[in-house]
Amino acid sequence: QVQLVESGGGSVQAGGSLRLSCVASGYPFSRYCLGWFRQAPGKEREGVALIHTGNGWTTYGDSAKGRFTISQDNAKNTVYLQMNRLKPEDTAMYYCAAHTGPYGCFVDSWSRSREKYKYWGQGTQVTVSS
Repeated sequence: QVQLVESGGGSVQAGGSLRLSCVASGYPFSRYCLGWFRQAPGKEREGVALIHTGNGWTTYGDSAKGRFTISQDNAKNTVYLQMNRLKPEDTAMYYCAAHTGPYGCFVDSWSRSREKYKYWGQGTQVTVSS
């Protein structure tokens, strides 16, 4: 059974940085699609970044491009989300998600991709103050 454990959230002022971590277990680490999604109160869950842990392929949501970086540490079975130049609108619960299915990490759109991710962590809160 795949398990995901996030950490690293917190409160930061606008312009600051945070690094989120997601430790994955229960499946060979090199065969995951792993990603970060976020959800603010009253809003739909939004895709932030995805990575294929086998070949390092990555993609980013529009809100993350140029500011966030997703990376992996195979020795620690961990995926990171480095978030720089944070804005108040980045405030949300951030979730690590995984799928192990026979399809790509990103399927047509972020909403369709989100449906493929069957495994979710408990979330870590990020709050950015102005």
